[in-house]
Amino acid sequence: MNRQETLLVLEDGTVFRGQAFTPGPFTVAGEVVFNTAMGGYQEVLTDPSYAGQLVCMAAPEVGNYGTTPADAESDRVQVAGFLVRQAARRASSWRAERTLAQELQAAGVPGVEGLDTRRLVRHLRQRGAMRGALSTATDDPGVLREHALAAPDPNGLAMVDQVTRDEPVELPAEGDQRHRVVLYDFGAKANIARRLRRLGSRVLVVPAATPAADALAWRPDGVMLSNGPGDPATVGHGVQATRELLGQVPVFGICLGHQLLGQAVGGRTVRLKFGHRGVNQPVVELATGRVAVTSHNHGFAVDGDSLPAGVVVTHRNANDGVVEGLECRDVPAFSVQYHPEAAPGPHDAHPLFERFADLMQGARHG
Repeated sequence: MNRQETLLVLEDGTVFRGQAFTPGPFTVAGEVVFNTAMGGYQEVLTDPSYAGQLVCMAAPEVGNYGTTPADAESDRVQVAGFLVRQAARRASSWRAERTLAQELQAAGVPGVEGLDTRRLVRHLRQRGAMRGALSTATDDPGVLREHALAAPDPNGLAMVDQVTRDEPVELPAEGDQRHRVVLYDFGAKANIARRLRRLGSRVLVVPAATPAADALAWRPDGVMLSNGPGDPATVGHGVQATRELLGQVPVFGICLGHQLLGQAVGGRTVRLKFGHRGVNQPVVELATGRVAVTSHNHGFAVDGDSLPAGVVVTHRNANDGVVEGLECRDVPAFSVQYHPEAAPGPHDAHPLFERFADLMQGARHG
C-alpha cells in the first residue's frame, strides 16, 4: 500500500514525522506515552489501561511475531494510535493469524512507523507525558497542536466506565474449586482471571459500579480489584465499594485497584511525570530487600506520605522510589502497583496470587 505521510504534534508544539502503515485518512488525539518492552505488543494494544492513548514502543522493530486471539487481553484493540520505529512486514510465528498492520486495520486504529521513537521517548522523559495529535489529513503543525490541546486532560480523566463490562459473568475454576472470587472489572486484563482460575478459583467478574453489598451477596472468599485506565481520583464508586469490603473478605488490588485501595484507607494519588510502562521495572520488597523485575502500566501512583497509621508501604520502585505495594495491618488486604499476572512480562511476581489464595484460606478457617 502507499504509505501516507503522517504528522505527530505534541501539545508543546514539538513535531515528529512518519508514515502510516494502516489505511487513512485519520486524525486522532490523546495522551502520548511510551512503553519500554521489547515484545508483548499485542497485550499492550488490547490492555484496557491504555484506552484512548497514543502508545509509542521504544523497541526498534515491532510486530515480528504477528498477533493471535489467544494473546489478547480484552475483546478489542484499546489504544487510540500505535507509534513504532519500524513495523515488521511479516509475522514469523506459527501461531500468528494476522500481521500487526492487519490487526490495527481490522480495529480501525492508526499505525505509524518511521518516527524517531528514540527522540520521542527522550522528550517525554524530560518534559513528561503529554497530549498529542496524529494525522494524515493535515500537514499544518498549528492545526494539530490545537487538536492536541483540545484532547481531554489526563488529570481528572474518567475512563473506567468506558471499558468495564455491562453485566457480570461467572468463570469456572480450572480443576478442583477451592475459592470463590469476585473480580471488579475496572478494565481488567484477561490474564488476571486466568491466574485466579488456575489457582482453583471460581471467578465472578462484575462491572466497575457494582455495590459492595452485591459483591458480598455472592458469598466470595475474596475480592480482586483490577487494573484500569484514567485518573484513579475519578473512580469514586470503586473507592466506596473497596471501603465497604475491607474487613469483610480478603482484598487484593492490582494497578488501578492498588490506587483505589490507597484512597479507600484515606490516602491520595498523584500523577507521575511520565509513568511506568514496560516489563523491566525493578521493585524492592522492603521487608526482605528482594528485587523483582516486574510489568507496569500506570501514569498515577499512591502518595506514601498520605497513608494513615495501620497501612504500610511494602514495595517501592528501585528507580525512583514510587510506592509499588501496600498492606493493611488491621484487615486482610494488600495491593501492588505492578502486574503480577505478567501479560506481558516476567513471572517474578506470580507468587502474589498464591499469597491471596493463602489469605482466603486463612480467612475461611480463621
